[in-house]
Amino acid sequence: CLGILKVSGVEKHFGGNEVLKGIDMEIKEGRIYQLIGPNGCGKTTLINVISGMYPPDAGTVTFEGTDISQMGLYETYRLGLARTWQIPKPFSTMNTGENMLAAGACNSGEQFLYAPVKSRWAADERRVMDRAKEMMDMTTLAEKREVESQDLSGGQQKLLELGRVMMSGARVILMDEPIAGVNPTLAHAIFDKITSICREQGLTFLIVEHRLDIALQYVEQVFAMDVGRIIASGTPDEVTKDPRVVESYLGG
Repeated sequence: CLGILKVSGVEKHFGGNEVLKGIDMEIKEGRIYQLIGPNGCGKTTLINVISGMYPPDAGTVTFEGTDISQMGLYETYRLGLARTWQIPKPFSTMNTGENMLAAGACNSGEQFLYAPVKSRWAADERRVMDRAKEMMDMTTLAEKREVESQDLSGGQQKLLELGRVMMSGARVILMDEPIAGVNPTLAHAIFDKITSICREQGLTFLIVEHRLDIALQYVEQVFAMDVGRIIASGTPDEVTKDPRVVESYLGG
């Protein structure tokens, strides 16, 4: 497997607070990675830097060989690096189907010169609609197509968030606590979906998640952070037995 995402010597400061202290990590294509660590250790800041929400103060982030360190969220999204949020952010008064369609790649019908000529954009529109149906089937939300997103359960909103980010054609998906506040049955269902998407479509996931009892059953590689540094990496078994991780995070 090739390295699709590489973080090299990344630092981030907020005022006098050094949050990331020289992060090095490499993500290989078609795998599920988990980022763990105690609250306040810098996990979400790292996701924010990788995705382009914040630029690093030092170091580089490389995606498919391109330096994206100074790109913003929109630019990284267009390249195929997308993220979800700890609190889902769908359009609350739009239904599930509309939310999926809104997240689809732009089609030629949105261009001023093409809009009046249906033959120029009809195929694009069908493609986006077919993709939206596929994503609703994949995330088990087809029966909720007409339901406004504000009326979905918390777990269903997380699935909608996953479907929306996949509508973009992303090849790497960063997820911030996808099962926070979700009941165990649906939490397992969400990770089942992530696993099947990874296997069937070859997508890559980097997931921040505290619920180790569930998440560690599904991920292949783990990075453990503490006070702004990566202190261990490897398989779930290797990392959870690492003395530094036990001491800093698992309560030894």
